[in-house]
Amino acid sequence: MMANLGFGSALLMISVVLSVCPAGAIQDAASAGDQSKEYSSRGSEGELQSAIALTRRGQFATAIPHFLAVRGAVKEQYAANFNLALCYIGIAHYKEAIPVLTELQNTGHDNADVDNLLAQAYVGDSQPAAALTALHKAVELTPTNEKLYIFVADACTDHQSYALGLKVVDIGLEHLPLSARLHYERAMFLSALDQFDLAKVDFDLVQRLASNSAIADLASAQKFLYAGEIDGAVRASREGLKKDNNDVRLLTVFGDALIRSGISADQPEFSEARSSLEKAVAERPRFAGSHIALGKLYLLENHLTDAIAQLELARQLDAGDPSVYANLAKAYERSGKPDEAKAALATLAKLNQAQAEKISSAPGDRKVSYGQVAH
Repeated sequence: MMANLGFGSALLMISVVLSVCPAGAIQDAASAGDQSKEYSSRGSEGELQSAIALTRRGQFATAIPHFLAVRGAVKEQYAANFNLALCYIGIAHYKEAIPVLTELQNTGHDNADVDNLLAQAYVGDSQPAAALTALHKAVELTPTNEKLYIFVADACTDHQSYALGLKVVDIGLEHLPLSARLHYERAMFLSALDQFDLAKVDFDLVQRLASNSAIADLASAQKFLYAGEIDGAVRASREGLKKDNNDVRLLTVFGDALIRSGISADQPEFSEARSSLEKAVAERPRFAGSHIALGKLYLLENHLTDAIAQLELARQLDAGDPSVYANLAKAYERSGKPDEAKAALATLAKLNQAQAEKISSAPGDRKVSYGQVAH
């Protein structure tokens, strides 16, 4: 199965949140206990600023009621509505986000940021054709903006829409054929679709396009993982962390590769794995892949309560990842909770069946590789 190494498209859009707000709009929010009093004294504009600050910290559910309260009552209505939609996507309420974004389109704000966020919402709402339409509109405005494709590709990863994700990165590569990041994403989608021979072409291309970089080492580590060459994955991810020791994908691959290497709790490498994964969780608490790997590590230590806590967090963040349930079943079984273990295995079986159907229905023309452009 494909390792979910996207950071979550909604979180990645935080940079857009900053760009659409007036200068000085981002402020530290008051403590939770004093928020209601502060909102009352500062009025709608102050409430908007505090809500944006909550959004910036990823507190989407908390921010939503405050954005709703100021709709139509603030000067920066675009910022309020855009960030409201962002928060809805952040908590997977895609159906609520779509009308907010289409309203923005229809009221003079049909820009690339709105179109791109709408594409992500449609991906989450399982409307692939609408997602591609929205993406094409964004591309018409800023065709060489790499982030447009990355955000939607990450949404596809989050929702296991691998064939759609492949179409998204192919569109991006038409405009940015030498983008190492897009080739990396393409390799991951191809791997998820059981087309590893084609994926290797893109992984290799990433290493040539961005040689001696962290993403080149990440591509190498992923290629080794998919090929079952665990020692190579450990070496490549360790080398990548020398270049960027805060890259959550590298931290996660490194920790996971060490676990797969068969290390035991009394080895120094086990402490390395724990440190890397705990750092990854701290750096990006909404990244499901890190929680899954850390849960696996705690299982190895037989720290069952900690393992279940990490895996349940991962389930909240990415309910569609089969590896969550495979490990949850083990943790619950060892904890003497057979009913919970049985439920996890039932969900795992459904997800595996759904994934098999997605792979079998992937377009046949996927045989053509963009790796050819830079040979």
